[in-house]
Amino acid sequence: MPDPGPAVADGPITTAPPRPAAPESATVPTGRRALYLALGVVLLALNLRPALVAVSPLAGTIRDDSGMSAAATSLLTALPLLCFGLLAPVAPRLGRRLGMERSLLGTMALIGAGTALRLVDSVAALFAGTVVIGAGIAVANVLLPGLIKRDFPARAGLMTGLYSMSLFGGAALAAGVTVPVQRAAGLSWQATLACWGALAVVALVCWLPQVGARTRVPAGAADAAAHPVRGLWRSPLAWQVTGYMGLQSLSYYAAAAWLPTVLKDAGMPAGDAGWMLSYSSLLGIAGSFLAPVIVGRRLRAGTLAAVSALLCAAAFAGLLAAPAGGAYAWMTLLGLGQGGAISLALLFIVERAPDARHTAQLSSMAQCFGYILAATGPAVLGAVHDTAGGWTVPLTVLLVLLVPQIAAGFGAARPLHVAGR
Repeated sequence: MPDPGPAVADGPITTAPPRPAAPESATVPTGRRALYLALGVVLLALNLRPALVAVSPLAGTIRDDSGMSAAATSLLTALPLLCFGLLAPVAPRLGRRLGMERSLLGTMALIGAGTALRLVDSVAALFAGTVVIGAGIAVANVLLPGLIKRDFPARAGLMTGLYSMSLFGGAALAAGVTVPVQRAAGLSWQATLACWGALAVVALVCWLPQVGARTRVPAGAADAAAHPVRGLWRSPLAWQVTGYMGLQSLSYYAAAAWLPTVLKDAGMPAGDAGWMLSYSSLLGIAGSFLAPVIVGRRLRAGTLAAVSALLCAAAFAGLLAAPAGGAYAWMTLLGLGQGGAISLALLFIVERAPDARHTAQLSSMAQCFGYILAATGPAVLGAVHDTAGGWTVPLTVLLVLLVPQIAAGFGAARPLHVAGR
């Protein structure tokens, strides 16, 4: 018997899904137009991490050249995450006022402008550029799941896989080639960081035709899309999706911030420790693509959320037992687990919403609270390390946090729709 589909959460559960709201566009893209749109989504997603991740390999050079303290340099990572959280509620309003296509075009312009600001030899310009980049990424983070829900309703799993795979791919690319490019070209760190603006320009140019290619929106759908969703924050299912997004993000960013240091303190050379983080991101590409594609075919979403968390648990346990000796095994497990987790978090946003309007609002809620929580992860883990005097307690904390992550994953995986009006 075929799955009847999601019912509405927080109300009577029926054997058939509620009739979805009128779509935001008159037709779903097909053929060549769908292919171009999918390529555009991939290019947009590729820009959502490199300008930020590229700071990490250059952090020592930036600190030495600018005279900034380690704490000030860490703000270059924390500030964008705060932007992701604090500006997430603004994104649905922009989408309603300007349209998704124009708003997403604007995000690439912001990322390009932010990277250009980094060319200025000034600490103030570096931080200003980082905030501008963070603002652009924050809006794109929220709107892209809604675009996938609206324009790829029958391919949501595949498109979410491509989207999240592009996120990890962009991060891995920036982590792996930033320093080699700087050395090969003899660039300053300012020029090296600014180079990533070229990727935003490519995405902007490729996305530009989408702004003029939109099908005329029916009057009823336009009227519905013009109003925000009410009551979403009273939906337990929405909070479970939010909790899963926040906990997996905290685990990812805390681990990304400190894993090279963990391995270095265990005796691994600094260059090898940095490579391990890139290697983990490369494995994350596979995990992020496969997870949403196999959901419903081989494993249920809740089971896959548990499997992803258990892979991460095995990695953290391995780092506790033999951090340097088994590094490749632990980074393989961690990359696959974290890649699967971020894909599921994005898929839950798409599938737990009945239409694109709800998707944008749920995405805003999940990323607002999720990224604010994630922004605390690196600092809290560092503070725990300083207090405990080693990495045993911080890694144990990451292990323990996987328990509520699994619980939130099972809750968010229920075949329901969030309540809102």
